[in-house]
Amino acid sequence: MFAGTGSDVGKSIIAAAFCRIFLQDGYHPAPFKAQNMALNSFVTPDGLEIGRAQAVQAEAAGVPCHTDMNPLLLKPNSDHTSQVVLHGRPIGNKSAYDYWRKPASNPSTREGNPTESGDVDFRKEVHDAFDRLSSRYNPIVMEGAGSISEINLRDTDLVNLPMARHAKADVILVSDIDRGGVFASVYGSIMLQTPADRQYIKGILINKFRGDMRLFQEGRRMMEDICGIPVLGVIPYYNDIHIEEEDSVSLARKNFQLSASHSQLNIAIVLLRHISNFTDFDVLERDPRVNLFYTNNPKDLLQADIIILPGTKSTLDDLSELRHNGCARAILQAHREGKTVVGICGGYQMLGQTITDPDGVEGSITALPGLGLLPIHTTMGAAKTTRQVTFTFDGQECSGYEIHQGISDTDEAIVQTGHCIGTYIHGFLDNQPVIDHLLRKHKAVRLADRPKSYAEFKEEQYNKLADHVRQHVDMERIYQILTSDD
Repeated sequence: MFAGTGSDVGKSIIAAAFCRIFLQDGYHPAPFKAQNMALNSFVTPDGLEIGRAQAVQAEAAGVPCHTDMNPLLLKPNSDHTSQVVLHGRPIGNKSAYDYWRKPASNPSTREGNPTESGDVDFRKEVHDAFDRLSSRYNPIVMEGAGSISEINLRDTDLVNLPMARHAKADVILVSDIDRGGVFASVYGSIMLQTPADRQYIKGILINKFRGDMRLFQEGRRMMEDICGIPVLGVIPYYNDIHIEEEDSVSLARKNFQLSASHSQLNIAIVLLRHISNFTDFDVLERDPRVNLFYTNNPKDLLQADIIILPGTKSTLDDLSELRHNGCARAILQAHREGKTVVGICGGYQMLGQTITDPDGVEGSITALPGLGLLPIHTTMGAAKTTRQVTFTFDGQECSGYEIHQGISDTDEAIVQTGHCIGTYIHGFLDNQPVIDHLLRKHKAVRLADRPKSYAEFKEEQYNKLADHVRQHVDMERIYQILTSDD
């Protein structure tokens, strides 16, 4: 298990690195995270929903993703409530208080098929998922969540040391030296564990180091002395390896400045309050022909050649916000001026004629007119569509996945009217025919300059990440820990 001294220390990326390292070394690894909280999710081959990080880690491990890799997913609806997705299917909403302060017991579920009513024994559900996964793969590369030292949540924690106890996992503590306070965060995280749990922590990884590594040699020795646990590696910060991230913290590192370019195509992603699945735009971000930025500034939107409305967890609330902040007006003006407008998932719904929510699935807004650029009407409902899809675009086969609530009155996977395109398909822009179609009509863009395929690019990045981590981690010591009987 890779556990952390805090959020965004790099646990997900390091877990992905070790998934690839173990695959390269001839093993059959698989990722596992008992509970995830994220709006960026993915759909398994059998049409169920898991956190995006575990899908990425599974890809790094060379195996199909499965709900047993992330049996419990929390998708925030607001600051206080989240949709609970168990074994890939939503079972309702819970407030933070109910979830964290009132742990359920006496399960009223059948295995893998929870009911919406009654209490669910989440601990049993995630333990059973791990047991099924560990019977099929070895080693299991586990990931913790947030900080392992939130002692006020110890009794309800499903994902950190309590999960390590069930799995009898060797725990590697990951800390981010770039944010400062690395000695205090590592030492404090270890000493706040119970004596029994402390025994599971077998090593420390220092992540995101900048500068001359020799300057930390004394610090490394001091950390081992005060913690009594070996430092297994100091991993340098990197800027040239690109792995998809799911955490909302990573959104803060995106480009929020217009910096309109005359040599590139300017593409604006409308920055929604409840934006989800922003990994949809990773392919465009790395395309040298494109200058991509996120904005909710109407003036910046009008400078773009293409405007994309992304997915959202709260379509009606975000649509209402677009009307208040002037972005809706700017999108319509840009469309009148001949700019291309694209909507994905919730953004697609917003581009239609109407959105209604008669049962209050999303909240208190029961209906709003859409932007009127596409001939669809959408009705929100409790049912959730999750599936992988293939589709034909410009005569070529493409693929993606759907995760959405709400049904629109069309059977078409993609709706296009003139220079406006809408689709429920996430990963729509991962397909080269789609990118080429969007960029083709802009004379300044040459299709010959397009990068290599996204599948090839991702494989290259997983291998680069594995090489980077392997170079700075004592892998011999890692294997000794894994094969020890302690």
